[in-house]
Formats: sequence, structure tokens, C-alpha cells
Amino acid sequence: MDTEQRMARETRAIWATVVCFLLGTGIGTLVLQGNPRPVAGDGSVGIPVAVVAGVIAAASFVVSTLLHRRGEHVSMPRWQVAISSLSAVALTIALAGVTALGVLLATEVLGVGLQGLELPALGGGMVTGVAGAVGGRLTFEAGIGLRTSDLANLLFSYLIIGTLFAMLTAADPRWWERNFSQLGIGAGAWAFNGTLVIAGILTATVGSYIGRDLHRIRGDAALARIAWVVVLWAATGLALAGVGLLSLERVVVLHNIVALSALVLFIAAGVMTTIVMPGPPRALLLTTAGTALLIIVAVLLAFVFDVYPVTALEAIVIGLALLWLTTLVRMLAVLTPAGTRTSARRSLLRG
Repeated sequence: MDTEQRMARETRAIWATVVCFLLGTGIGTLVLQGNPRPVAGDGSVGIPVAVVAGVIAAASFVVSTLLHRRGEHVSMPRWQVAISSLSAVALTIALAGVTALGVLLATEVLGVGLQGLELPALGGGMVTGVAGAVGGRLTFEAGIGLRTSDLANLLFSYLIIGTLFAMLTAADPRWWERNFSQLGIGAGAWAFNGTLVIAGILTATVGSYIGRDLHRIRGDAALARIAWVVVLWAATGLALAGVGLLSLERVVVLHNIVALSALVLFIAAGVMTTIVMPGPPRALLLTTAGTALLIIVAVLLAFVFDVYPVTALEAIVIGLALLWLTTLVRMLAVLTPAGTRTSARRSLLRG
């Protein structure tokens, strides 16, 4: 891509930002008509701003994808088009959720520092415009080109944002004495449970992109094994979403079973991906061994030596697992050639 093309792309991104700001300001002002509202809490601008910003971010991603990836599916077989389109839809939903939750966390933090501040309709509209512009700009860039490593980083960041927001809005301030699932109980349960649902969609999408990268490396000869990789990551995402949908408050046993299934499926998906990868790279094997060792040490410190509660152990294990996933997709990115690879197989099931 030459300088002129890069400049044209940046110009489009700037115009997209302007349009998102204007849309956000206009829609936000209309939605927030009436008495001035606080920044956070009951009856605040938080949820309306988050919803509008999320929708604008999703729309920006769709427009960017259609603009920059037009004709990408022309020579692909139907099954490959279907998988690519399904991944795009899932990613659109996930980006809307990520944007909305990011806005909600920002308003909660601002509410602490700006206690007593109330925004009229136009002021709330301007805030909505800024949120829409930021989210729209980022998702417009994502539509231009999104790597698997970008998605893994997004998943990592999103889980942190979602968990922080759930902590701030938790019904029980001493939830941490038991486990993270306690955040999914009570009036603010939707924050934590919703985070898990969107995280599940993101995990499945990461798996689809991993399959895409493996196909670019291995080609049609490895499609059967690649299909297993994608299915396992999709099952992991489904289980993670299930943890949020089947909250601890309603179905304790089923919630615990699904949570354990998500962990087992994550390990299975990671092992299968490593097997299908060329090599696999020595650095990845060392990272895997180191991660496993650290998890064993963390478990011993929690249950044998009683150094910290289960909640801390869960945070450590999840953090290490996501760091390992980040390493995996970055290694995969090094091996993956640029450009789309069209399959020569007319059917995924038959050669």
C-alpha cells in the first residue's frame, strides 16, 4: 500500500469519526430529553449513552467491512463464505458489547469523581457523541483489517473492563470472599453475566480467526483437523456464555458444570491448535510449560498453604490462560502469510 492509499484510508477514518460524533450527539440529545440526569447511578445518562455508542460502533464496523473487504468472498466456496459471514456477525455483536461496557465503566468512574453533576439533554448528547466517535473510530479501523492477535487482546481487555464494572456495581461488597461467580448474583448481576456472554462470543470468534490463519498456513489438506480446532474454540465460547446465562443464583449445579466445561474445552482447544500448528514453535512450548507450572504453584498456594482466597486463584488462572492465548496467536501471526486463501474444496465435509 503506497502513501496515497494510506492517506485516503486515514481520511475515510476521520470522516467516519465525524459522522459517528454527529450521529451520537443527535441521537443522544433526543434520547436524553427531559430533566438533567446524573453521570452514573439510577436514572443516569450511563445506560442510554452506552446503548447508542454500542450501536454506532457496530454500524461503523459493518460499513468499514463492506467498504474495505468488498469482493473478498467472490471466489470462495459457499461453506467458506458462511463461516466468514458468521464470524463477522459475531464480531459485530461483540464490538457493540465491548463499546457499551467500556462506556458504562467510564461513566461509573466519572460518577465517583463528578458527584452531584447533572447533564441536560444537549450535554448528555455531546457525551454520547464523544463515546460514539471513539467507539466508531476504533471499530472502523477494525473493519479495515483485524488480526487474530488483535481479537485476543480485545478479549483480554474486555474481560478486565467487564469485571471492573461488575465489581463497581456488585450488590454484595464482600463478594470476593467466595468466588467471581458471586458477581452474577443480585441487582447488578447483568453486568457480570453479560460480560461472560459477550466474552463467549469473542472467544468463538477468536477460534474462527485461528482456523482462518491455520488454513492460510496448512491449506486444504489440513481442513479436517482445522475444523476440529474451530469447533473446540466455538464450544469453549458457548460454555463461557453459558456460565453467564446460567447464573449461580438460579442453577448452582448446572452453573458449576458449565464453568468446569469451559475450562476443559479451553485446554482441549489450546492443545488441538498447538498440534495443528507447524512446529510447534519452541517458544510456545516453553510458554505452555511455564504457564502450567505457575498454575500448579498458584493452586498449591491457595489450597495447601492458604495464602489467598479462591477469588485470587481464579484471577491468576484466568490471567495466565489469556496470556498464553495471546502468545499462541502472536506465534501464529508470525507463521501466517498475508492475504486471503480461497479453498479449492466445494464442500467442507467432502474433498
